Amino acid sequence: MNLRSGRLKGKMTADAASFTSSFEFDKRIFNADIQCNIAHTTMLKEQSIIPAVDADKIIKSLKELESEGINALVFDSSVEDIHMALENYVTSKIGEVAGFMHTGKSRNDQVATDLRLILKEEIEEIENDILNFIEIILKIASNHIKTVMVGYTHLQHAQPTTFAHHLMAYANEIKRDFERIVDAKKRVDICPLGAAAMTGTGFPINRDRTAELLGFSSVMENSMDAVSSRDFMAETVFALAMLASNLSKISEEMIIWSSYEFRLIEISDEYSSTSSIMPQKKNPDVAEISRSKTAVLYGELMTILTILKALPHSYNRDLQEVTPHLWNAVDTTRSMLNITCNMLSTMSFNVDRGMELAMANFSTATELADLMVSEKNLPFRIAHQIVGRTVTEAINQGIRPENIDTKFLDKIAVEINGSPLGIRAELVEKALDPYEIIKSRDVKGGPSPKAVKEAILSLEDFVKGVRK
Repeated sequence: MNLRSGRLKGKMTADAASFTSSFEFDKRIFNADIQCNIAHTTMLKEQSIIPAVDADKIIKSLKELESEGINALVFDSSVEDIHMALENYVTSKIGEVAGFMHTGKSRNDQVATDLRLILKEEIEEIENDILNFIEIILKIASNHIKTVMVGYTHLQHAQPTTFAHHLMAYANEIKRDFERIVDAKKRVDICPLGAAAMTGTGFPINRDRTAELLGFSSVMENSMDAVSSRDFMAETVFALAMLASNLSKISEEMIIWSSYEFRLIEISDEYSSTSSIMPQKKNPDVAEISRSKTAVLYGELMTILTILKALPHSYNRDLQEVTPHLWNAVDTTRSMLNITCNMLSTMSFNVDRGMELAMANFSTATELADLMVSEKNLPFRIAHQIVGRTVTEAINQGIRPENIDTKFLDKIAVEINGSPLGIRAELVEKALDPYEIIKSRDVKGGPSPKAVKEAILSLEDFVKGVRK
């Protein structure tokens, strides 16, 4: 069947047909298009809008096509999209009565419905991937609750923490990504079918019934909005771009930490490469490629927003060009998510190096200032000044943090505040011990073993609750 034969004279040129065809991108919605037609035809039969015998033939033929697969369709330059290819298939099986399945609907509402059906499925797959990733992080964190490392701000040594605490930052970021994608799915899970071209139909269709048959939670309440809105795509891709951003941060840290200067982790050989000329090299290529893929997500989001930014209502063919960018964003995110998960799960952490760095560069200074406040009732800014000067003098004299004692502190305190502190030696020693500091950070969300265990249990309960 050629739609042009009624209103238009002659065929499109070959290049125009190729330029406007969406068939290659439509392959992804093949199964959804079949389900959409089955649901609509079922409703038409139930509403006595089309003869039951013809509806049964249509549905039987559609199910046969579903069984045969997309290769059963015939595609040539006269077929604009998969919807026409599918109709041509049914027509070849049962004749012109196949056209009854389009009673009261248009390609406009049909494609909008197909896209939402498939995207819902894709989102649910991504949700499962994210939950798997969170579980992997929790498993690794459980093995590193007492593994000391230094935390960074401005990529400079800041305060002692644990590898588990750092991993839990990843887990909580990814949890928010999960919540964003779940929330975006609410706007995807609305059925446009029955809006027809833009103003609905005069046939007594039952839109709630088709929504029910297709598994949607509700029906779109404005027919113009139903066929022209693609904001659900933009919102989904934003959620995916934010997820990609967080995955990129993980890859970035794995790249940095695996360098000789850091030596905190060893990335598995399975996710590394070597140099073509420098035989000693072990390069974190997979992490680097994963990091770079974030740009693809950002690009797809901006492309979608740019296509949508000034379209008049209602349907415009421009909307066809949004779809390939959506699918590329979905596919890229899934590959990033799974490769980052696998790479993180197979890396090893250098426990000795973690402690070495925590001890090396005055990351315990904040605890020393807090000690002055709690023991000597000094204003924090005075304590901050004393400790800051202490660090400077220790660096100038080549004194390591663990070798700072009460006498050294008193000398600086006299210079700054006019009187010695007289803090007991054992308290100073404890304040300069990274693990003792970590244990004292027992507030909710802190790095102490107890606080991290509670955080792990909390996220485990979250995942279990979602999976029910």
